[in-house]
Amino acid sequence: MTAHLLTGAAEPATDRTVVGENLSLPLFRTLSGVLAGHPYLKVVVDRAENTWHLLDTAAHPFHVDYVATRVLGMDLTALDADLDAFNASVYMDPERRFLLGVLSLHADEEADGRERTFLVLETTEADTMHGELLVFFYEFVRSRVDGRLPLLLKPANHGQEEELAAISEQRVPRVLSHELFGSRTRTPLNPGEATGRLRFFRTTEEYEAAEFELGWADIVAMPCLPDDVPRVAGFLNTAPITPLSHTNVLASGWGIPNAIVRDLEQLVEKDGLDGAWVRYRVRDDEISLERLDHDPALRAPAWHQQRIRLEPPLLDDTPVLSLHRLRAADRDRYGTKAANLGELHHVLDSRTADLTAFYGRPRPPREHLYGHLAARLGLTAPAEGELRARAAEFVSRTVGAPDGVALPFALQQHFLASSPALQQGIGKLKMALELDATDVLDSLCLQLQHLIRQTPVPESVTRQISQAFPAPAGSRGRLVVRSSSNAEDLPGFSAAGVYDSVTTVHGTGELLEAVRQVWASLLSPRSVRLRHQVGISLDDTYMGVIIQEYVPASLGGVLVTCNPTRREDFRNVYLNCSPGSPEQVVEGSVLPQQYLYNTVEGGGRTVALGSWGDALSAATRARLADLSLTGRLLQSHFSADDVDRPLDIEWLMTDRGDFRLVQIRPYAL
Repeated sequence: MTAHLLTGAAEPATDRTVVGENLSLPLFRTLSGVLAGHPYLKVVVDRAENTWHLLDTAAHPFHVDYVATRVLGMDLTALDADLDAFNASVYMDPERRFLLGVLSLHADEEADGRERTFLVLETTEADTMHGELLVFFYEFVRSRVDGRLPLLLKPANHGQEEELAAISEQRVPRVLSHELFGSRTRTPLNPGEATGRLRFFRTTEEYEAAEFELGWADIVAMPCLPDDVPRVAGFLNTAPITPLSHTNVLASGWGIPNAIVRDLEQLVEKDGLDGAWVRYRVRDDEISLERLDHDPALRAPAWHQQRIRLEPPLLDDTPVLSLHRLRAADRDRYGTKAANLGELHHVLDSRTADLTAFYGRPRPPREHLYGHLAARLGLTAPAEGELRARAAEFVSRTVGAPDGVALPFALQQHFLASSPALQQGIGKLKMALELDATDVLDSLCLQLQHLIRQTPVPESVTRQISQAFPAPAGSRGRLVVRSSSNAEDLPGFSAAGVYDSVTTVHGTGELLEAVRQVWASLLSPRSVRLRHQVGISLDDTYMGVIIQEYVPASLGGVLVTCNPTRREDFRNVYLNCSPGSPEQVVEGSVLPQQYLYNTVEGGGRTVALGSWGDALSAATRARLADLSLTGRLLQSHFSADDVDRPLDIEWLMTDRGDFRLVQIRPYAL
């Protein structure tokens, strides 16, 4: 039995493109394909000929190819050789001959319960149509579409939104992207496929009652999965979350499918899916659940065999250092997070790093994207070396790195060695892990965590921590104490949300308590289990600590230098934000605003307004575009071994309007 939540369209064998005809609903369905669950049709308006072309979606996947070959008679080789100039002529020239767009079919429910079908017209996200062109485009299409079908224009980016602001909605009815898709029933979050047993929980209490029964063959479905969910075969959410939620970061890192399916409860009841074996698929344009008639012969998921190798930690006496004195190579003494922040200081201060390598990667048929980067940075035909220098200057001007100090692994080692009781407890935990004694694992971890929080810190360690700051303890303001383990922020093992941070610390007493809490989080039941599952030995795992002065923030969030729901998209950076610190976004305590920014052709668009509701000002959105481009440029340095490997960056905007990057790590794909 199959419960198809989203389906794709069958491709016709012949080209049924039509020119000059009015569009009826039957003709639309004949020519359309399906994307994200909605039928869609590509259109080309030829202003010179005063006609339009309705493209057979299966035969013509790209507007530009159709215009070049079928209308202008060009050869594809010639098009590829001058593709960027041709794109500029159809997407950016204010006097352009061709207007390219997409019509998509949607339905919603009227107040009386009846279904209302309507069409939405939009351009590509890189299109820079000014207001008059948008009006012409809308009115041209409106006059040729069945009058019984409402037609709305959806601005494709913030620039088009601003152009339309001066135009009456009666003349050009419109809908914004977040209004159209913000409450859609089904949303893919992380693509993948899994076969397993569906476990559906209506409440947190139901989940907690069954939590310890869950195994790698289960697919967990509930309104909002907890951040400490164990490794399983797949996730399903019935309430909205974002692609950068902790659970989706986990899904991405583990390579398991994840999606939002708001009507899952009805499907579960209709098809008896709770407890059933199912095949679960998540793709960009399809989410499906297929009930299996018999228990399948399961193979353990890839993460079950995943093994992470750590560099040997260095535990020799190492001083407490300011973050700006660290480099990436110091991760084996201070942890990955602290080392990455030290490397960020170096990049910003020295301005010598090559931040253009991502744009030098071939993107067929283009040899590189240097011309696009030059345009983003305001350069025309830059001389050799000028693009690199401008990129470094742009990044240093746009963002700053946080000040603070890093405590090395050696201090944690001195602390642990000072207590025979701690040494005995760690020995018992190691033995339990070797024997795979999972029944006692949690209790041993909890006992050790309690003991760490209660054990006095040796005077020599206390002195080094206290002397880390030039100001006396009484005059310090609020501090933030964060984890920096050698078993986090790694490719294939981000450990997002696994270790503790303490954000409200005042005075030496609270500082020592916070440091012990961060040390103790290395031995939480969840962190120990997750590391054990990927082969990270307890002997090799240590915790550094970052101590920073608290910086008030007016805006904060997370950006990843990719589009998490479309892996092949090399243009867009995904960013979310909410008022205040990024912790609200990371912890999932609010549903953030979500944006996509194009770091190739430029422009941005709003995906969702989240819990906040009010849109950001145009000026703030422009600042976020600069932040997104900065993230992309930093990717060239922090992912130098593979410049296509995206970054996950936590950021905040201070009360003065400056950007600070508070964490940089690989984003698992």
